[in-house]
Amino acid sequence: MEVSCDLEVDVNGEEIFFVDKKIISSYSGRISKLFGNSTGSRTKQKVIFHDFPGGAESFEFMTKFCYNNAKIEINPFNLSLLYCIAHFMEMDKSISGTVNLFEQTEKSLKEIRYWTWSELLVALKQCQELLPVSNSLGILQKCLDSLVGRLALSNETSPCPSTSSPDSSGLRFSCDTRSTESFKNSFFRTTWWFEDLVTLHPDLIEMVIKSLVSRKFDHSIISRFLFYYQKSRFITATSDEKCKITEAVIDMLYSLDQATVSYKNLFGILRVALTLNIRKCCRNNLESMIGSQMDQATLDNLLVPSPIRTNYLYDVNLVLRLLRSFLDRGICPVPLVRSKKVASLMDLYIAEVAPDPNLKPSKFLALISVLPDSARDTYDGIYHAMDMYLEVHSGLSEEEKMNICCGLNYKKLSSEVCSHLARNTKFPSKSAVQALVSQQSVLKSLLQETNQPNPFIDSPCSFVEIDSTGNEKACEQIVLYAGKLDLSSENENLRAHLQGMQWRVQELEKVCRKMQARMTKIMKSRLSSHSNARSLPRLCS
Repeated sequence: MEVSCDLEVDVNGEEIFFVDKKIISSYSGRISKLFGNSTGSRTKQKVIFHDFPGGAESFEFMTKFCYNNAKIEINPFNLSLLYCIAHFMEMDKSISGTVNLFEQTEKSLKEIRYWTWSELLVALKQCQELLPVSNSLGILQKCLDSLVGRLALSNETSPCPSTSSPDSSGLRFSCDTRSTESFKNSFFRTTWWFEDLVTLHPDLIEMVIKSLVSRKFDHSIISRFLFYYQKSRFITATSDEKCKITEAVIDMLYSLDQATVSYKNLFGILRVALTLNIRKCCRNNLESMIGSQMDQATLDNLLVPSPIRTNYLYDVNLVLRLLRSFLDRGICPVPLVRSKKVASLMDLYIAEVAPDPNLKPSKFLALISVLPDSARDTYDGIYHAMDMYLEVHSGLSEEEKMNICCGLNYKKLSSEVCSHLARNTKFPSKSAVQALVSQQSVLKSLLQETNQPNPFIDSPCSFVEIDSTGNEKACEQIVLYAGKLDLSSENENLRAHLQGMQWRVQELEKVCRKMQARMTKIMKSRLSSHSNARSLPRLCS
C-alpha cells in the first residue's frame, strides 16, 4: 500500500504527526467524518486534537495499529489505553473483514474476571492517567468493581486475592514475595493490599472506599488503610497535594462507623490539618468525629498549641468545640459515665491551662461551665485550678473574680477545700461566705438525718442563726448580709466573722464524727446480735 503524509495532526499541543489520511480514515470514523470525500485529495490538511487520550505517545501507538493492518496484541497492560482510543477515534470500521479495534477491546474487557491482581492494578493505574475519558466510558468503574470484588473475596477467604486464571503468577506483584510466616500473621492477612493502592489518586481511592463500604467490608480495616494512605502519600506530596489528600481521607473516614476509627490517629490527622488550609466543612467533620469520642482522649491529645498569631499557649477554642460536639447528640443524651470521664479529663486540662497569663476570664469560665453540673461529683479540682488562675491573674476586678467563681458548685466542695477557700484572700469574700454556708448546710443536714440535737442552737452568732428547722432562712441571712456589706471598708471584720464561722463548722465536724462512730458501733452490735440469734437451733430460738 502506497503511503503518503497528507494529513497533519496536532496532538494536544505536544507533538505534530504527518500521517496518511486514507489509511487512518479507513479505521477511524472520526477522521472519515471530518474530511468526508476528500480522502483522495493530495492537498495537505490539518486536524488539531486537544484532548486525545494519553497524548502524543498514545496517538503514535494508534497509527501503528492502522499501518499494521489492525494487527495488535491486546492485553491488560494496554487495554485501557486502546479502549479509550477506540472510542475517541470511533474505530468501529474494518478493512477486508478484519475485526476493528472497538470490537477487539470490548471483547478483551469481558475477560477482566480472569485477570490477576497485578494486571488489575496496572489497568487501574492506566485508567487513572486517562481521566476523565476512562471514567466517562465506564472502563474505570469496571476495573474498580473487579478489584474491589477481589478484595472482598480475599478478606473472607485468604490473604491473597483469588483469581480464576490458571496462571496466577501475576499475584507475586503483591503477595508471592512475602514470606510464609507473614501469611500466618492476622494483621498481614487483612492489610496485604495497603501498599499496592497507595499510588492511586485520592479520587480513585474514594471510589474504592465507597465500593468497599457498599459491600459491607470491615470498616476497621478500611480506616486503617486510610490512615496508612495519608501517611504514605505525605512523604513526597506538595502542600497542595497534602491538603487534597487530607480532605479526601477525612471525608472517607466520616462515612465509616466511628467506633471503628482509631481515636489516636484522628488526633494525628487533626494536628496535620491545623497546619493546612483545608475546607471548613472537612475541619468540622474531623472535629465532630473526635468530639463524639471525647471520653477516649488523653491530656496530651488536648494540649494542642494555639494557632499562629495568637498569644495564648493552647488552643482552648478547639477544645471547646470538641466538647460541644461531644454533648451534641441530638435526642440521645450523653451517658453519665462518659460525661464523668470527660469531666475528669477536663479538670486536668483546666489545671494545665490555668497558669497561662493570656487566657481570658471568659474562656476560663467557658471551659468550666461547658459540661453539665451532673458530670462532676466534686469541684475540688476546679477550685485548685481557679486558685492558680487567680494567682496568675491578680489584676482582675472583684466583679471578674465573682464571675469566675460562678463556675463553682459550693455544695460539691469538700470540707477541707471550703476551709481553705475561707482563708484564701485571692478569692472574693462573697465566695468565701457561700463556701461556709454550703458547708454548714451539709453538716446540719447530717445532724437532722441522724436525729441528733444541734449543739449550736443557742450559740450566738453575729449574722447567722443556726437551728434545726431554719436552714434555708439562715443561708438567706448570710448571703443577704454579705450582699449589704461594704467589702472594701469592712473586709477585715468580715474575715473575722468568717473565721468564727469556720471554727463553728470545725466543731460541728467533730460532733458529727463522734456521732458517726457511735452509730457505727450500735449498728455493729445489732448485726452481731442478729447473727447470733440466727445461729441458734430452731428448737431453741
